[in-house]
Amino acid sequence: MSEMNHKTDVAAEQARLLGLVEDLLRVAKAQGASGAEAAISVDRGLSVTARLGRVETIEHHCNQGLGLTVYIGQRKGSASSTDLSPQSIRDTVAAACRIARYATEDPYAGLPDADRLATEFPDLDLYHPWELDADVALALAIQCEAAGRQLSPEITNSEGATVSTHQGVQVLGNSLGFLHGYAGSHHSLSCALLGQRGEDMQRDYWYSVARDAAALEPAAQVGRKAAERTMKRLGGRSLSSRQCPVLFSAEIAAGLLGHFIGAIRGGNLYRKSSFLLDCLGKQVFPAFVHIEEQPHWRGALGSASYDSEGVATRPHALVRDGVLQSYVLSSYSARKLGLQTTGNAGGVHNLVIEPGKLDLAGLLAAMGTGLLVTELMGQGVNLVTGDYSRGAAGFWVENGVIQFPVEEITIAGNLRDMYANLVAVGNDVDTRGNTRTGSLLIANMTLAGN
Repeated sequence: MSEMNHKTDVAAEQARLLGLVEDLLRVAKAQGASGAEAAISVDRGLSVTARLGRVETIEHHCNQGLGLTVYIGQRKGSASSTDLSPQSIRDTVAAACRIARYATEDPYAGLPDADRLATEFPDLDLYHPWELDADVALALAIQCEAAGRQLSPEITNSEGATVSTHQGVQVLGNSLGFLHGYAGSHHSLSCALLGQRGEDMQRDYWYSVARDAAALEPAAQVGRKAAERTMKRLGGRSLSSRQCPVLFSAEIAAGLLGHFIGAIRGGNLYRKSSFLLDCLGKQVFPAFVHIEEQPHWRGALGSASYDSEGVATRPHALVRDGVLQSYVLSSYSARKLGLQTTGNAGGVHNLVIEPGKLDLAGLLAAMGTGLLVTELMGQGVNLVTGDYSRGAAGFWVENGVIQFPVEEITIAGNLRDMYANLVAVGNDVDTRGNTRTGSLLIANMTLAGN
């Protein structure tokens, strides 16, 4: 399909969905809603997996859905449907209004402040359709897996390689006059392999993701990286319990920043279920740490000109010189806290921690002796207390040099202490997600093993 046809089809679909949202809002008003907001999305895609050189799965996706929230005074009701027919729209509105009439009044409920809604919609370069058929996708998956399996005789099995492509249109509107939609795309390529050396068996993976398929890593490169990572883990062993520095590799370091965002999220703050309560304006990281949100980067996975309420997003600092500058708030949580929304209903958009000057090798040298973590397991994180305990695997490092792979251990600490004792941020930034960070070196943690 030509680029012009794509643009024409997307424009037509967007116009259709805009009309449906207008219908939802009009029907909601007619049924007694004093305020309403509605969202509709339609997307399609293809996902194929090849394993051991053969077809494993072929899945075509075609999804659509609408969600509606109505307010009758300060009573709130919500309903959703996957049917976009006129009758379904009427039924969905009726269900939401019925719920609202029975709901308890909430003084903080309501649409966002009108002056906070987005009025400018820059082209963020979010839509790059990838029209590949199942045969081409399977050929890519087979090429990816084969490159990894052929790298070494120690690669003995595979969980397969997967190629996925998704593209769609979403529209948001509310009774304050906000109405906007846009198209987006998301493509990925991944591979997971198993290796064996003697009696020891290990598994690892690699993946690439982008809005534009042209930005994906080559299929063979993804397969080889998966194989190399698997082979490095062969011969893994546990360690005796100890205290030591821990270096979180870039591909898992985003999780540490995710816990930080959870701790400063409005919902956790007004429920008083965060270890960072009342920390606004206080030092939570060392002075060299700067963390910000950059929602308007062109082509980035987390880019958006408005949040899930239609509130305009903006670049803003969350941490500057190690000091907490801002919480992460929706309109509701902001009202509960007596503050203003930060345009973060639905989450953050392109979270970035400023990288330092050291690459991974430089960070290993700076650490000297300690643990490089490349995989985390379990969910042992308590945002109320900050207590952190996760199963881990990685590599033991001495004098800045990797000595052997490590498995069957647990690392533990407290997030408040871990953030305060951050030693360095690497420049080996992982750009494959909504959070961009290099490897993170923590001065000291407890390691539990044999």
